[in-house]
Amino acid sequence: MVIMMRNAKILRRLWGQRCRELCSCNTTSQHNSYAFFSMIVSSGNENGTVEREAIPNRTLKGFDIIDMIKDEIEEECPRIVSCSDILVLATRDGIVLVQLESRIITRAQFWKYGNIHNQCIMAGGLYYPVLMGRRDSKESFFDETMAEIPRPNGNITETLRLFSLRGFDERETVALLGGHNIGKIGCEFIQLRFSNFMGTAIPSGFLEELMQKCPDDNSTITKMFNEHTARGLSESAMSYSQGLSALSSFGTSFDNHYYKTLMRGRGLLFADQQLMANEKTAAVVMDYALDEGTKFRTEFAHAMDKLSNIGVLTGFQEEVRHSCSHLNSDQ
Repeated sequence: MVIMMRNAKILRRLWGQRCRELCSCNTTSQHNSYAFFSMIVSSGNENGTVEREAIPNRTLKGFDIIDMIKDEIEEECPRIVSCSDILVLATRDGIVLVQLESRIITRAQFWKYGNIHNQCIMAGGLYYPVLMGRRDSKESFFDETMAEIPRPNGNITETLRLFSLRGFDERETVALLGGHNIGKIGCEFIQLRFSNFMGTAIPSGFLEELMQKCPDDNSTITKMFNEHTARGLSESAMSYSQGLSALSSFGTSFDNHYYKTLMRGRGLLFADQQLMANEKTAAVVMDYALDEGTKFRTEFAHAMDKLSNIGVLTGFQEEVRHSCSHLNSDQ
Protein backbone atom coordinates (compact mmCIF):
# COMPACT_ATOMS: atom_id res chain seq x y z
CA MET A 1 0.00 0.00 0.00
CA VAL A 2 1.03 3.60 -0.18
CA ILE A 3 0.72 6.70 1.91
CA MET A 4 0.24 9.79 -0.21
CA MET A 5 1.77 12.91 1.32
CA ARG A 6 0.32 15.38 -1.14
CA ASN A 7 -2.31 18.09 -1.34
CA ALA A 8 -5.14 17.68 -3.85
CA LYS A 9 -8.15 19.71 -4.91
CA ILE A 10 -10.82 17.13 -4.55
CA LEU A 11 -12.42 16.09 -1.41
CA ARG A 12 -11.26 12.44 -1.42
CA ARG A 13 -8.83 9.38 -0.95
CA LEU A 14 -8.77 6.18 1.23
CA TRP A 15 -7.89 3.85 4.07
CA GLY A 16 -8.79 1.47 6.86
CA GLN A 17 -7.14 -1.77 7.83
CA ARG A 18 -5.83 -4.91 6.14
CA CYS A 19 -6.85 -4.34 2.51
CA ARG A 20 -7.35 -0.68 3.48
CA GLU A 21 -3.96 -0.01 5.11
CA LEU A 22 -3.59 3.11 3.08
CA CYS A 23 -3.19 6.66 4.28
CA SER A 24 -3.52 9.92 2.43
CA CYS A 25 -2.73 13.42 3.64
CA ASN A 26 -4.73 15.70 1.42
CA THR A 27 -6.17 19.17 1.40
CA THR A 28 -9.78 18.82 0.28
CA SER A 29 -12.75 20.84 -0.85
CA GLN A 30 -16.32 19.75 -1.17
CA HIS A 31 -17.40 19.20 -4.70
CA ASN A 32 -20.28 16.89 -5.39
CA SER A 33 -22.25 14.27 -3.56
CA TYR A 34 -22.25 11.91 -6.54
CA ALA A 35 -18.49 11.58 -6.24
CA PHE A 36 -18.81 10.09 -2.79
CA PHE A 37 -20.72 7.04 -3.92
CA SER A 38 -20.07 6.71 -7.62
CA MET A 39 -16.66 8.25 -8.39
CA ILE A 40 -16.43 10.51 -11.42
CA VAL A 41 -15.70 8.47 -14.52
CA SER A 42 -14.35 9.26 -17.97
CA SER A 43 -16.66 6.68 -19.52
CA GLY A 44 -19.56 8.00 -21.57
CA ASN A 45 -23.29 7.35 -21.37
CA GLU A 46 -25.38 6.00 -24.24
CA ASN A 47 -25.90 9.56 -25.49
CA GLY A 48 -22.16 10.16 -25.57
CA THR A 49 -21.97 12.47 -22.55
CA VAL A 50 -18.99 12.02 -20.23
CA GLU A 51 -19.31 12.90 -16.55
CA ARG A 52 -15.73 14.09 -16.20
CA GLU A 53 -16.33 16.52 -19.05
CA ALA A 54 -19.18 18.26 -17.23
CA ILE A 55 -18.14 21.85 -16.49
CA PRO A 56 -18.14 21.56 -12.67
CA ASN A 57 -15.78 18.56 -12.92
CA ARG A 58 -13.25 20.04 -15.31
CA THR A 59 -11.18 21.74 -12.64
CA LEU A 60 -10.85 18.63 -10.47
CA LYS A 61 -7.39 17.23 -9.91
CA GLY A 62 -6.02 14.07 -8.38
CA PHE A 63 -7.58 11.46 -10.64
CA ASP A 64 -4.13 10.01 -11.27
CA ILE A 65 -3.58 9.66 -7.53
CA ILE A 66 -6.89 7.87 -7.05
CA ASP A 67 -6.09 5.52 -9.92
CA MET A 68 -2.65 4.77 -8.48
CA ILE A 69 -4.11 4.03 -5.05
CA LYS A 70 -6.71 1.78 -6.62
CA ASP A 71 -4.04 -0.06 -8.62
CA GLU A 72 -2.02 -0.74 -5.47
CA ILE A 73 -5.06 -2.07 -3.64
CA GLU A 74 -6.15 -4.24 -6.57
CA GLU A 75 -2.77 -5.99 -6.55
CA GLU A 76 -3.27 -7.03 -2.93
CA CYS A 77 -7.05 -7.33 -2.61
CA PRO A 78 -8.76 -7.41 -6.02
CA ARG A 79 -12.43 -6.41 -6.20
CA ILE A 80 -12.65 -5.73 -2.45
CA VAL A 81 -12.29 -1.99 -1.86
CA SER A 82 -14.53 0.23 -3.97
CA CYS A 83 -13.56 3.59 -5.38
CA SER A 84 -16.44 5.09 -3.42
CA ASP A 85 -14.92 3.91 -0.14
CA ILE A 86 -11.54 5.26 -1.22
CA LEU A 87 -13.02 8.70 -1.75
CA VAL A 88 -15.06 8.82 1.43
CA LEU A 89 -12.25 7.67 3.70
CA ALA A 90 -9.72 9.98 2.12
CA THR A 91 -12.06 12.93 2.44
CA ARG A 92 -12.36 12.28 6.15
CA ASP A 93 -8.62 11.94 6.68
CA GLY A 94 -7.86 14.83 4.38
CA ILE A 95 -9.46 17.26 6.80
CA VAL A 96 -7.57 15.76 9.73
CA LEU A 97 -4.16 15.56 8.09
CA VAL A 98 -2.45 17.74 5.50
CA GLN A 99 0.79 17.26 3.65
CA LEU A 100 4.19 17.35 5.24
CA GLU A 101 5.87 16.99 1.88
CA SER A 102 5.11 15.52 -1.52
CA ARG A 103 6.28 11.94 -1.42
CA ILE A 104 5.14 8.35 -1.43
CA ILE A 105 5.85 6.02 1.47
CA THR A 106 5.83 2.29 0.87
CA ARG A 107 4.04 -0.21 3.06
CA ALA A 108 7.36 -1.30 4.60
CA GLN A 109 8.13 2.29 5.49
CA PHE A 110 4.64 2.67 6.92
CA TRP A 111 5.27 -0.10 9.45
CA LYS A 112 8.70 1.37 10.19
CA TYR A 113 7.28 4.81 10.89
CA GLY A 114 4.29 3.36 12.71
CA ASN A 115 1.97 6.25 13.37
CA ILE A 116 0.84 8.20 10.32
CA HIS A 117 0.41 11.28 12.51
CA ASN A 118 4.21 11.44 12.78
CA GLN A 119 4.42 11.97 9.04
CA CYS A 120 1.71 14.57 8.57
CA ILE A 121 0.86 17.98 9.88
CA MET A 122 -2.44 18.01 11.76
CA ALA A 123 -4.95 20.17 9.90
CA GLY A 124 -7.29 20.28 12.86
CA GLY A 125 -10.38 18.73 11.35
CA LEU A 126 -12.43 16.46 13.60
CA TYR A 127 -12.00 12.73 13.03
CA TYR A 128 -15.32 10.98 12.46
CA PRO A 129 -16.16 7.30 11.88
CA VAL A 130 -16.81 6.15 8.32
CA LEU A 131 -18.80 3.07 7.36
CA MET A 132 -17.34 0.76 4.71
CA GLY A 133 -18.81 -1.54 2.10
CA ARG A 134 -19.96 0.85 -0.62
CA ARG A 135 -20.27 -0.29 -4.20
CA ASP A 136 -19.51 1.75 -7.31
CA SER A 137 -22.17 2.92 -9.72
CA LYS A 138 -22.33 1.70 -13.31
CA GLU A 139 -23.59 5.07 -14.48
CA SER A 140 -22.04 8.37 -15.47
CA PHE A 141 -23.85 11.37 -13.99
CA PHE A 142 -23.27 14.09 -16.57
CA ASP A 143 -26.76 15.63 -16.51
CA GLU A 144 -27.00 15.61 -12.72
CA THR A 145 -23.58 17.21 -12.41
CA MET A 146 -24.53 20.00 -14.79
CA ALA A 147 -27.84 20.67 -13.06
CA GLU A 148 -27.18 20.07 -9.38
CA ILE A 149 -23.63 21.13 -8.50
CA PRO A 150 -23.67 24.54 -6.72
CA ARG A 151 -21.86 27.14 -8.79
CA PRO A 152 -19.24 29.58 -7.50
CA ASN A 153 -21.31 32.51 -8.78
CA GLY A 154 -24.64 31.22 -7.49
CA ASN A 155 -26.81 33.33 -5.20
CA ILE A 156 -27.82 32.15 -1.75
CA THR A 157 -31.29 31.06 -2.86
CA GLU A 158 -29.89 28.76 -5.54
CA THR A 159 -27.15 27.40 -3.28
CA LEU A 160 -29.62 26.51 -0.53
CA ARG A 161 -31.97 24.92 -3.06
CA LEU A 162 -29.25 22.67 -4.45
CA PHE A 163 -28.05 21.57 -1.03
CA SER A 164 -31.65 20.91 0.02
CA LEU A 165 -31.94 18.41 -2.83
CA ARG A 166 -29.55 16.25 -0.80
CA GLY A 167 -31.42 16.86 2.44
CA PHE A 168 -29.21 19.58 3.94
CA ASP A 169 -30.67 22.52 5.83
CA GLU A 170 -29.22 26.03 6.09
CA ARG A 171 -26.88 25.25 8.97
CA GLU A 172 -25.50 22.10 7.35
CA THR A 173 -24.97 24.00 4.09
CA VAL A 174 -22.94 26.68 5.85
CA ALA A 175 -20.91 23.99 7.60
CA LEU A 176 -20.10 22.12 4.37
CA LEU A 177 -19.05 25.29 2.56
CA GLY A 178 -16.53 25.75 5.37
CA GLY A 179 -14.47 23.15 3.57
CA HIS A 180 -13.23 26.06 1.46
CA ASN A 181 -10.95 27.09 4.30
CA ILE A 182 -8.25 24.69 3.08
CA GLY A 183 -7.06 24.26 -0.47
CA LYS A 184 -6.99 26.87 -3.20
CA ILE A 185 -9.60 28.46 -5.43
CA GLY A 186 -8.75 29.01 -9.08
CA CYS A 187 -8.60 32.59 -10.27
CA GLU A 188 -11.15 31.80 -12.97
CA PHE A 189 -13.74 31.46 -10.21
CA ILE A 190 -12.56 34.47 -8.22
CA GLN A 191 -12.78 36.59 -11.36
CA LEU A 192 -16.52 35.93 -11.42
CA ARG A 193 -16.78 38.28 -8.45
CA PHE A 194 -15.30 41.25 -10.27
CA SER A 195 -18.64 42.19 -11.81
CA ASN A 196 -20.42 41.93 -8.46
CA PHE A 197 -18.47 44.51 -6.49
CA MET A 198 -20.04 47.76 -7.61
CA GLY A 199 -22.74 49.03 -5.28
CA THR A 200 -21.92 46.50 -2.55
CA ALA A 201 -20.35 46.97 0.86
CA ILE A 202 -16.98 45.56 -0.13
CA PRO A 203 -14.10 46.69 2.12
CA SER A 204 -11.93 49.35 0.57
CA GLY A 205 -9.07 47.93 -1.44
CA PHE A 206 -10.31 44.35 -1.54
CA LEU A 207 -11.21 44.47 -5.23
CA GLU A 208 -7.78 45.87 -6.05
CA GLU A 209 -6.13 43.03 -4.14
CA LEU A 210 -8.12 40.42 -6.00
CA MET A 211 -7.49 41.94 -9.41
CA GLN A 212 -3.78 42.18 -8.67
CA LYS A 213 -3.55 38.51 -7.74
CA CYS A 214 -6.02 37.35 -10.40
CA PRO A 215 -5.81 39.63 -13.47
CA ASP A 216 -8.98 39.33 -15.54
CA ASP A 217 -8.39 38.79 -19.26
CA ASN A 218 -12.09 37.96 -19.80
CA SER A 219 -11.15 34.83 -21.71
CA THR A 220 -10.90 32.24 -18.96
CA ILE A 221 -14.40 32.82 -17.65
CA THR A 222 -15.87 32.74 -21.13
CA LYS A 223 -14.20 29.43 -21.91
CA MET A 224 -15.11 27.91 -18.58
CA PHE A 225 -18.78 28.74 -18.44
CA ASN A 226 -19.86 29.48 -21.99
CA GLU A 227 -17.72 27.61 -24.51
CA HIS A 228 -17.30 24.53 -22.27
CA THR A 229 -13.66 24.14 -23.30
CA ALA A 230 -11.81 24.47 -20.01
CA ARG A 231 -9.73 21.44 -19.09
CA GLY A 232 -8.41 22.20 -15.64
CA LEU A 233 -7.73 24.64 -12.86
CA SER A 234 -5.40 27.42 -13.87
CA GLU A 235 -2.00 27.70 -12.25
CA SER A 236 -3.19 30.99 -10.77
CA ALA A 237 -5.13 30.45 -7.56
CA MET A 238 -5.79 31.84 -4.10
CA SER A 239 -6.76 30.45 -0.71
CA TYR A 240 -8.67 31.79 2.26
CA SER A 241 -5.53 31.30 4.33
CA GLN A 242 -3.33 33.25 1.95
CA GLY A 243 -3.52 36.55 3.81
CA LEU A 244 -4.88 39.02 1.26
CA SER A 245 -3.94 42.04 3.34
CA ALA A 246 -2.36 43.02 6.62
CA LEU A 247 -5.86 43.70 7.96
CA SER A 248 -6.99 40.16 7.31
CA SER A 249 -6.87 37.35 9.81
CA PHE A 250 -6.37 34.02 8.10
CA GLY A 251 -5.39 30.64 9.45
CA THR A 252 -3.56 27.79 7.82
CA SER A 253 -5.46 24.95 9.43
CA PHE A 254 -8.98 23.59 9.45
CA ASP A 255 -10.40 26.26 11.71
CA ASN A 256 -13.00 29.02 11.37
CA HIS A 257 -11.00 31.68 9.53
CA TYR A 258 -13.29 31.18 6.51
CA TYR A 259 -16.25 32.50 8.48
CA LYS A 260 -14.31 35.39 9.98
CA THR A 261 -13.36 36.34 6.44
CA LEU A 262 -16.99 36.35 5.30
CA MET A 263 -17.96 38.61 8.19
CA ARG A 264 -15.48 41.15 6.84
CA GLY A 265 -17.00 40.96 3.38
CA ARG A 266 -13.88 39.39 1.95
CA GLY A 267 -15.25 36.17 0.49
CA LEU A 268 -13.26 34.96 -2.50
CA LEU A 269 -16.31 33.47 -4.19
CA PHE A 270 -19.62 35.24 -4.74
CA ALA A 271 -21.45 32.12 -3.52
CA ASP A 272 -19.41 32.16 -0.31
CA GLN A 273 -20.07 35.82 0.44
CA GLN A 274 -23.75 35.24 -0.29
CA LEU A 275 -23.96 33.35 3.01
CA MET A 276 -24.11 36.80 4.61
CA ALA A 277 -27.08 37.80 2.42
CA ASN A 278 -29.52 35.45 4.13
CA GLU A 279 -30.63 35.98 7.73
CA LYS A 280 -30.41 32.31 8.70
CA THR A 281 -27.10 31.54 7.04
CA ALA A 282 -25.54 34.80 8.23
CA ALA A 283 -26.46 33.86 11.80
CA VAL A 284 -24.69 30.52 11.38
CA VAL A 285 -21.61 32.23 9.94
CA MET A 286 -21.46 34.52 12.96
CA ASP A 287 -21.97 31.58 15.31
CA TYR A 288 -19.08 29.66 13.75
CA ALA A 289 -16.85 32.74 13.79
CA LEU A 290 -17.22 33.37 17.53
CA ASP A 291 -14.98 30.66 18.96
CA GLU A 292 -11.77 29.06 17.72
CA GLY A 293 -13.56 26.66 15.43
CA THR A 294 -14.71 23.92 17.80
CA LYS A 295 -18.39 24.21 16.93
CA PHE A 296 -17.69 24.42 13.20
CA ARG A 297 -15.40 21.38 13.19
CA THR A 298 -17.94 19.32 15.10
CA GLU A 299 -20.88 20.24 12.87
CA PHE A 300 -18.79 19.92 9.72
CA ALA A 301 -17.92 16.35 10.71
CA HIS A 302 -21.60 15.52 11.24
CA ALA A 303 -22.54 17.05 7.88
CA MET A 304 -19.76 15.18 6.09
CA ASP A 305 -20.84 11.92 7.71
CA LYS A 306 -24.36 12.57 6.45
CA LEU A 307 -23.07 13.41 2.97
CA SER A 308 -20.99 10.23 2.80
CA ASN A 309 -24.08 8.09 3.40
CA ILE A 310 -26.38 9.58 0.77
CA GLY A 311 -27.46 7.22 -2.00
CA VAL A 312 -25.03 4.49 -0.95
CA LEU A 313 -24.93 1.29 -3.01
CA THR A 314 -24.25 -1.91 -1.02
CA GLY A 315 -24.44 -5.69 -1.18
CA PHE A 316 -24.61 -6.95 -4.75
CA GLN A 317 -25.72 -3.63 -6.24
CA GLU A 318 -23.77 -2.29 -9.19
CA GLU A 319 -20.04 -3.18 -9.05
CA VAL A 320 -16.59 -2.72 -7.51
CA ARG A 321 -14.55 -1.13 -10.26
CA HIS A 322 -11.17 -2.37 -11.42
CA SER A 323 -10.28 1.22 -12.28
CA CYS A 324 -11.81 4.29 -10.69
CA SER A 325 -11.80 6.19 -13.98
CA HIS A 326 -13.70 3.60 -15.99
CA LEU A 327 -16.68 1.32 -15.68
CA ASN A 328 -15.85 -2.40 -15.69
CA SER A 329 -17.84 -2.80 -18.92
CA ASP A 330 -15.39 -0.47 -20.68
CA GLN A 331 -12.29 -2.49 -19.81
